[in-house]
Amino acid sequence: MDIQQERPKERIWTKDFVLIIFANFFIFLGFQMTLPTIPLFVEKLGGNDQLIGFVIGIFTFSALLLRPFAGKALETKGRGFVYLLGLAIFVLSVGSFGFLTSFAFLFVMRVVQGVGWGCSTTASGTIATDLIPASRRGEGMGYYGLSGNLALAFGPALGLVLAGVLKFETFFLICSGLGLIALLLSSRITYKKVEPRQEKPKGRLDFYEKSALKPSMLMFFLTVTFGGIASFLPLYTAQKQIEGIEWYFLIYAIALMITRTFAGQLYDRKGHQAVYIPGTLLILAAMLLLSWLPNSTILFAAAGLYGLGFGTVQPALQAWSIEKTPINRRGMANATFFSFFDLGIGIGAMVFGQIGHLLGYSSIYKAAAFSVFVSMLLYVFFIYKEKMNKEKPNRRFA
Repeated sequence: MDIQQERPKERIWTKDFVLIIFANFFIFLGFQMTLPTIPLFVEKLGGNDQLIGFVIGIFTFSALLLRPFAGKALETKGRGFVYLLGLAIFVLSVGSFGFLTSFAFLFVMRVVQGVGWGCSTTASGTIATDLIPASRRGEGMGYYGLSGNLALAFGPALGLVLAGVLKFETFFLICSGLGLIALLLSSRITYKKVEPRQEKPKGRLDFYEKSALKPSMLMFFLTVTFGGIASFLPLYTAQKQIEGIEWYFLIYAIALMITRTFAGQLYDRKGHQAVYIPGTLLILAAMLLLSWLPNSTILFAAAGLYGLGFGTVQPALQAWSIEKTPINRRGMANATFFSFFDLGIGIGAMVFGQIGHLLGYSSIYKAAAFSVFVSMLLYVFFIYKEKMNKEKPNRRFA
């Protein structure tokens, strides 16, 4: 082997990359703690499954509508402005939850929370991609995603435990305080300045990045499944008298973390073809197991399969979404990706709320499995179209 031909790997672990990882961990921890407890809070206020789905959905739709504007602001106002503003809005909105006594005010503050979440997560992902060398983008995004996975490992279980022993006022203030830690850490980051693009698109609204559409559409049909898990799985297991919902989220997060050690590097070497279909097959199996769900063992098996599958696919699709995007369009590419991400969760929560109310919780996960299958079919279609487009020049000159 010729040693001179080997190039040293570009550095990933800089001060700013460490800061964005820790900031991402704390904001996700605060968010993940609220994820399984918001349905319990809605129940306490007297809400039913339909209202739970609406409360979950209105948050994700507000984040969805905000992301294109956040993407544009990342190009014009700067990364730090958008990120710090989003974190501040998140802190204030979550801290107010426990003091709300009506659904009307809860809906309003969930919209406000969605605005903060949409700004902060769009900015955070863009900042991370700015800091990661292009040659190690899949690997770096895997490490970055690991911070959110660590939060997921502890957040839902910790949230359920604390919500069981604390008043909701105190609980939501703790979640807000975690967001405040993220805000303080992120204030120490040196943000990359990006020159705004000179040309402006004509004849259309500049609210998405075209190069990110394919992976974003695939992500949509996968995150639909998350809307069913986050919103209704605690209620589903309680109805079936199956214990261990806290362990579900822990097992799921551990499986996610395992995939981060290899999935990103596999994407860098082999591309999305090597990770997408295997990952979606695991997600599909998890949904089918949840639709069956006879006992805790199957619950834990579904958690492991879902974590392995989602952890394999998500960073690959996010890296794919910015693969061919200029640096001054990364903000919009991330906005596009996370808009579809949010749209999937929001539609999943709302539609599954109706399905659960009319057909029962088991039907939620059958519908989720169908959504995963649609994503797989769409991926095959994209690959087929790409292959046909590559063959067209050869046919023309044959």
